[in-house]
Amino acid sequence: MKKILSIMLALVLIFSAFSIASSAVEIENPLKFKNGEFKIMHICDCQDGFPAIDTMLKFIDAALKEYQPDIVVLGGDNTVGPEDTKAKAIEELCKVFVDNKTYFTLVFGNHDREQGVENDQLLPMYQIYGKGYCLAYDEVPSLHGTATHNLPVMSSDGKKIKFNLWMFDSGSHYIDENGNDLGIYDCVREDQIEWYQAKSKALETLAGGKVPSLAFQHIVVGEVYEALFHESLVDLDVVTPKANGKIYSFFPKTENIQDGFLFEFPCPSEKNHGQFDAMVNGGDVLAVFSGHDHLNSYTTELDGVKIINTPGATYNSYGNDIVRGVRMITVKEDNTWDFETEVVTISQFALDNKDFAEDAGIDTFTAGLMLALGDILLALNNLTKGFSSIISLIFA
Repeated sequence: MKKILSIMLALVLIFSAFSIASSAVEIENPLKFKNGEFKIMHICDCQDGFPAIDTMLKFIDAALKEYQPDIVVLGGDNTVGPEDTKAKAIEELCKVFVDNKTYFTLVFGNHDREQGVENDQLLPMYQIYGKGYCLAYDEVPSLHGTATHNLPVMSSDGKKIKFNLWMFDSGSHYIDENGNDLGIYDCVREDQIEWYQAKSKALETLAGGKVPSLAFQHIVVGEVYEALFHESLVDLDVVTPKANGKIYSFFPKTENIQDGFLFEFPCPSEKNHGQFDAMVNGGDVLAVFSGHDHLNSYTTELDGVKIINTPGATYNSYGNDIVRGVRMITVKEDNTWDFETEVVTISQFALDNKDFAEDAGIDTFTAGLMLALGDILLALNNLTKGFSSIISLIFA
């Protein structure tokens, strides 16, 4: 019976996919600058099943109406929950974007596929329930993972490629060439890096020069530890995190946190195949954005490329109301080699939009306390920057 149902679902997906393909022909790259700007909303770790907690859905809906992004990037761990309600969870999340007529794309996280449905089965569901607004696709199915792709952004007149968005599947658990699960987080692999390098050169040829871009993936690059932590002389187990084959101290380089919070140790893969170095050498990636670490909202920089974490939007998994929210990114058409970004927290949004707070059941007094606590923690962080700089000189 289960096999029959699977066949029926497959037929429905195929039929719907043809419908989407035929309707998508009418859309010639909908992404372009408008009024001199291109706006991206990065939503990470929704990480809920069906039905999702209403507060998160109402916040996303209200934020879409308020900020009107040109595209949303779902940053992985987009839906979880039992296999039999997985499709409903995806449909419910997609409905928010469809109702707001907002284009969206996505990367997968380590939890998306853990409920018995693989990512290559999940992607068609987003494409179907996205009803033409889902721009995610799997450009080279033979690559590691699912839905590694790019989306060029055109000039306001639609005549020139002005910008580009990279989407990388950073995987789930690291499976080696022998099929062994190493019990560590995965990362972007060599074939994906080679795809990026070839695609970047092709875009450069089409555009007549390097195309500035932003990269998105779920699991943060390992180089975040080079940017934010000192190497440690001793191994103190969980107190001294490990990445890039090195051991790092528990005290961060707070002087390198340009903005936001570092509330938990970043969790990259212990493996590293050179993705970040390839982007640095490529000279076209301004920043790489990740989710995965729900409590982190920092911006840091290494070798000219920013490493940025977007906090979780979820109410189903762990988080806190100091950072819980979404990230807005704005690129100006007259200077595409720079961008502006900020985290829009649910707490701040509730204080600024009392009708939303009431509808979503958010207590504005508590929201105010969370923001005040955040300000205190930022002030304390600033006080440590001098001390951290001295430590950096000692370790240098």
